[in-house]
Order: sequence, then structure tokens, then C-alpha cells
Amino acid sequence: MVARRLADESVQPAKFAFTAENAKWAEWKIGLYPAGRQQSAVIPLLMRAQDQDGWVSRATIETVADMLGMAYIRVLEVATFYTQFQLQPVGRNAHIQVCGTTPCMLRGAGELIEICKNKIHHDPHHLNADGTMSWEEVECAGACVNAPMVTIYHDTYEDLTPARFEEIVDAFAAGKGATIKPGPQIDRLHSAAEGGRTTLLEKPTAKREKFIPPAPPADAAAPAAAAPAAAPTTAAKPKDVSEESAPAIKGTPAKAKVSEAKAEGERKATNAEAKANGKPNDAMREGAVGAESPAAQDMDKTTSTTAGKRSRTIIASNAPAAKAESAAAPAMAPLFTAPEGAADDLKLISGVGPVLEGKLNALGITRWSQVAAFTEADIAKVDDALSFKGRITRDDWIKQAAALAKGGEAEYVRVFGKKPR
Repeated sequence: MVARRLADESVQPAKFAFTAENAKWAEWKIGLYPAGRQQSAVIPLLMRAQDQDGWVSRATIETVADMLGMAYIRVLEVATFYTQFQLQPVGRNAHIQVCGTTPCMLRGAGELIEICKNKIHHDPHHLNADGTMSWEEVECAGACVNAPMVTIYHDTYEDLTPARFEEIVDAFAAGKGATIKPGPQIDRLHSAAEGGRTTLLEKPTAKREKFIPPAPPADAAAPAAAAPAAAPTTAAKPKDVSEESAPAIKGTPAKAKVSEAKAEGERKATNAEAKANGKPNDAMREGAVGAESPAAQDMDKTTSTTAGKRSRTIIASNAPAAKAESAAAPAMAPLFTAPEGAADDLKLISGVGPVLEGKLNALGITRWSQVAAFTEADIAKVDDALSFKGRITRDDWIKQAAALAKGGEAEYVRVFGKKPR
């Protein structure tokens, strides 16, 4: 993409101001964004200004930047990046954008461009003799199926022939653009087939009936009468709760319906047998600490009084492991002598987060001025200690820290055109 620059100073207006109606709209638009995020309205405001004047001038950029509290360069970056913004004067009646991407070019966009050269100006982005018309070639305008097409301000004109396009250009040049219907210029609805539908012409006859679930079988409609309860015998097997109340699931064997209560009973029986043999039930994993283990039993005795004591006991029981883990990861040895006094917020340096700030503090780096004074040897030491070679140079920590050390966030904004972080 070619570099986009502002128009020559000879055509730049001295100032820009929204009309009363547009100024009210701009105030409303800015208010839609959360506090501190009003700069997100930069594109809508630039577009509204272009709709008002036809293009975006230097004065427009500066006015929008002042309204949003942005550095001029930030708004200039937006205006020059997006090709929807016209950076020089365009025709008062129409600025025609001819789509020159492959589908349109295959369908005759080249002929449309020749018409623009003959009727408006030989070169794009130039006004015609009376300043009413201008044109340019653009990339895909988003209606490939209706190629070739052009865009004039917010409307598209599609399915063009050279003859029809000449009529459109003449109408806009005469100030009668409102008489031209936007959209397809042939007999079609949007992107439908030309002349109307060609398939599915028959009127639908099928009817969709509402689905009604089938009734349950007769034998399952009403529960069977309860039989008289027989006196339990020692040989009778106790019936599981799930076998009495749980509905049978199709395809699930009856033996598979083991209730949670039954499973819990089996687990307790197994643990009781293991305890009787003097060994906790740790068959699932070696060294397991379960509800039946001696360690857990001791913990239960210790923590049976209050929730506060319970928390302290759990912490105490985990302390040896935590201590061992801490010993396994030795503390980072200081490389610099930290200055006395409160530490600066190193997180204001782009590229430094909370974790990295903690590591830098552990190395003895607590002030912006220390980072600003880094030598090549200092950078090498910090790179080796933190294992992130190149980040200090890549993110330009030294320049950021120098600005912060000189004047805090205000100086940072002055130097970089944005707030830190």
C-alpha cells in the first residue's frame, strides 16, 4: 500500500468546526464509551467530519484530537491508516470509488476506469474542472456477485455497464445524483438471480406436524399394587434403595444399579477391615492420606473444636511440604544495591508486569532511575538473571524509565504520546 499523506498546505483550511447538529452528535457519541475510553470514538468522529466536509484536513485531525484528549500523531495515524478517510479535497457532488479487484476487473471495471479518466480527470484523486467530481480505484467493495460496481459516499451502484455508468456520472456531475437508485442497476433483488427466482418455484405443499411424545405402555401407566410386606428372614437379601425407587434405564443391566449408599457401605467395611489389620486402606495410591488414615484421624482429633483451629491445623500439617518446596527454589541473589526510600512503580514500563517487577526488586532494582542508567554490562547481567535476553532493548526500557524518572506519567505522555502501560 502506498504511503498516505495529508494534502498540500495550499489547500488546507485554517480551522475546522463541527456544525451545531454534528457537535451535539459528537458529544453524544463520546458519551457512549466508558470513562477513560472515550478515545475509542476517534473513528466515528473522523467519519462524521468527513461526511460534513467531504474529506479529512489537518485542522480536522487536530480538532478531533483536542476533543478526545489525544496526541495529534495518534489521530494522524488513524486517518492515514484507514483508506476510508479522504486526505485531500474531493468532488462536491461525488467522489467515485471504482472497485478494481479481480471479480470486478473480469466483469469490466477497466472500462469504468476509462470513463472516469475521460469524464472527470485523467488521474485519480484530482478534481474535475469545476470541482464537482473526483474518482479513485479501490480494493474490494464487498459485492463481488454484482460486479462491476462503484461506491459513491455511503452507497454502492452495482451490475454496471459502461453505458449505465456514464449516465450515473453525468447525473452526479449535474447535481442530480439523488435521482439514481443505489444498488443493482439491473432487474434483480440485492444479489438474487437476475429476473427473479429460477429454482424452487413450486408452492410448498408439505406440512410440518407437531411432535407429540408416544404414550407409555399400559403396564407402566400405573404402579402395581403394593404386595403385603413379608417378615424378613435371616436368609433374605436386603434390597438396595436404588432397586426400589430408581426407574429402570433402557439398556442398563439391573446389576449395574449400585446405589451410592451401598458403595459407601462397602468402602467403610473395607477400611474397617484394613484398620483391624493395622494398615490403612491405601491400595489406590502409595502414601495416600485418606479419611481413614492415621494422619487424618489425628487431624480430625485436633480440629474438632472450632473452624479457626481447623484452619490452623491444616496449615500446620502442610507447612513441612511448603517449606521443602520453598527450599527447592532458592531466592534470587541481588545484583544491585537498592536505593533507600519507597520503590517506584516499575510496572509503568511497558513490558514489565507484576511478576517481573517482583523479580527486578529481588535483584535490587526498585527505581526508574536505575533502569535509565543501565549500561551494556548491566543489561547483560539482568538478561542472564531473568533469562529473557533482548527484552530490555526490544521494549526500550531505558528510554521509558528515563522519561518516568524525569517527570513521571506526564513526561512519559509528552515523550511517547500515550499513557504508560
